[in-house]
Amino acid sequence: MKQKNEQQIRQKGVALIIGAGDATGGEIAKRFARGGYIACMTRRNADKLQPLIDEIEQMGAKAHGFASDARKEEQVIELIEQIESSIGPIEVMVFNIGANVPCSILEETARKYFKIWEMACFSAFLVGREVAKRMVLREQGSIIFTGATAGVRGAANFAAFAGAKHALRALAQSMARELGPKNIHVAHVVVDGAIDTDFIETTFPELYALKSQDGILNPAHIAENYWHLAHQPRDAWTHELDLRPWIERW
Repeated sequence: MKQKNEQQIRQKGVALIIGAGDATGGEIAKRFARGGYIACMTRRNADKLQPLIDEIEQMGAKAHGFASDARKEEQVIELIEQIESSIGPIEVMVFNIGANVPCSILEETARKYFKIWEMACFSAFLVGREVAKRMVLREQGSIIFTGATAGVRGAANFAAFAGAKHALRALAQSMARELGPKNIHVAHVVVDGAIDTDFIETTFPELYALKSQDGILNPAHIAENYWHLAHQPRDAWTHELDLRPWIERW
């Protein structure tokens, strides 16, 4: 069975970031691009990816953006086939989609509950399945899912989000146990705490003020951990990694 050779991957591999937003997803894409990967990134609106593509290309790296709804099976199949056939083999896939919308269980609607599950879990299954089919043939690859505290502890008023993230965690565990013997590293990252984003800055200014004390997560530092996961030797793989600020209660 082939051992994963970092130098070979860095010369030719694709890092696919599903959900390359303005914070964490974008930083992950930039980190892998700096490492020599071709960064392929998705959002439902491809126009929003252009500033990120420009920034990566200014670094001297390669980047491609795609409009894709990860909840739609036909779009996911088309996306993976297009990348594999016209850009290169997907060596790393990072799934970074979620939908945290708090609501009392007494007021939660079936439509919103289902939509949150679709975004945080079902879409992960679709992308994970299609990428794994290719990685298994090459006997190498890394698949990383972005989870949350809700995946290990369901808080009040987060029934939909907790249910979806618990399901995502279970998916990651199942895939890791099946694909690990095939030299595919599957990891699940529990991100526990507020992240340095425009949303946190404008919506929770008191929380954002903790940034000066390293009290919220820096997206670039999250990205470094994803890079590390993707390059671990297989005799010391991490399946689940917790990331939280030092002041976060857990």
